[in-house]
Amino acid sequence: MPKKIIIDTDPGIDDAMAILFAFAAPELEVIGLTTIFGNVHTSLATQNALRLVEYAGRSHTPVAHGADKPLVIAFDEAPTIVHGSDGLGNTHQPAPHGHPVDRSAAQFIVESVMAEPGDITLVPVGPLTNLALALELEPRIAHHVAEVVLMGGAATVNGNVNPAAEANIWHDPHAADKVFTAGWPVTMVGLDVTMATIMDEAYLTGLRGSRFGDYIFQVSRFYQQFHKLAHSLDACHTHDPSAVAYLIDPTIFTIERGPVRVVTEGLALGQTLMDRRREWLAPNEWSDMPEVNVCVGVDSARLLDLYRQRISAAG
Repeated sequence: MPKKIIIDTDPGIDDAMAILFAFAAPELEVIGLTTIFGNVHTSLATQNALRLVEYAGRSHTPVAHGADKPLVIAFDEAPTIVHGSDGLGNTHQPAPHGHPVDRSAAQFIVESVMAEPGDITLVPVGPLTNLALALELEPRIAHHVAEVVLMGGAATVNGNVNPAAEANIWHDPHAADKVFTAGWPVTMVGLDVTMATIMDEAYLTGLRGSRFGDYIFQVSRFYQQFHKLAHSLDACHTHDPSAVAYLIDPTIFTIERGPVRVVTEGLALGQTLMDRRREWLAPNEWSDMPEVNVCVGVDSARLLDLYRQRISAAG
């Protein structure tokens, strides 16, 4: 039976790559998209989510509009240098025909999880504000969700906003700390693995020939130019698709377990700090916090093969 998932997303080029991957995977059933600021403002994220479900032939998939700002700090400007002014690589796609549902993202998450206890996996690939708000609305979802598999953070490597912080966590560190400490089953798919898997020009060209593959190649043009500018890399890091790959085949990844806290002020705002030692002379801010799964290694060849197979089979 396919795993039922809700993708919480800020599309975003790599979000689009992940969403089409999920739609293409027979192992997964996408029961909804919820939107959030990050790569773009939430209003554009919602429009892009609607565009993606329509392109994928999944117009029946609900899209719920999410939070427009972080819990505490301000959200400034979307990174147009990374994803383009339209969030999809300046491909300027037609306006969607559909509309979001009449419930907020947090309400949609709560209603979905409580209606099917133990069956729904949450897959946030943007800032974690919607999940934190859902916890505030109904704390019991922490005991009724199947799991939370998130793209964000960095346990053993530098961030990508600055040396400390990864972008999704940095945009709302207060929400992220709530999510990591809520006591539900969490897996962090962070920069430790997403920057270790590279989609180069030959790989992206090889995806062409299927409808989803052609779309991914098109939107990746702008993304690849950003990677050349920022990383001197003629390729793309595999951020959000890595979280979807974990859902399909977690054996691709090497996992460590431990509590994770998020820095919510100061120089290291947004840093994800995992207690990998666990033995201290005195209690600290990690003591008695729930352990989470943290991906620290990846078989990149297997991940890329899986992605190619699912995208190519989508027609």
